[in-house]
Amino acid sequence: MADRNVYRPPRPTTADDGGPFIQRLRTHSLNSTQLMGIMTLLISGAILLLLTGVTITVAVVGLIFFAPIIILTSPIWVSIGTLLFVVVAGFVSVCGSGLAGVGAVYWLYKYFRGLHPVGSDRVDYARSRIADTASHMKDYAREYGGYFQGKVKDAAPGA
Repeated sequence: MADRNVYRPPRPTTADDGGPFIQRLRTHSLNSTQLMGIMTLLISGAILLLLTGVTITVAVVGLIFFAPIIILTSPIWVSIGTLLFVVVAGFVSVCGSGLAGVGAVYWLYKYFRGLHPVGSDRVDYARSRIADTASHMKDYAREYGGYFQGKVKDAAPGA
């Protein structure tokens, strides 16, 4: 009985209106910008799918036709490939080592000029720790140096 108080819009009276389904369809339809975006997406997707298919087909057919030539000349290709790999790897490693060296020299330049490059606080801390350890070892050697010499005389009284 609760249905009596619910508001219902009046039905369209004109025949050219098309009814509520057409009205709902018109309110939810895409505007021209959205329609062009969807069409662009569909067309470009179809073109890319076509190009992918053509590329895979040409690669497989080319591999089928050129496989005998590739197999017969593989000793040449393997040796050339190995040589190229060694040359390129050597060049890259030399360039990388050179860049690392230049970076290290630049860091040292900034460090000794007092410009505090990144990581200089760690270097200072390590230097102070090494100096402290060296002074402690020096004190330890002075303190126990006579003890070890006395033990040597006890072990070899004629020495």
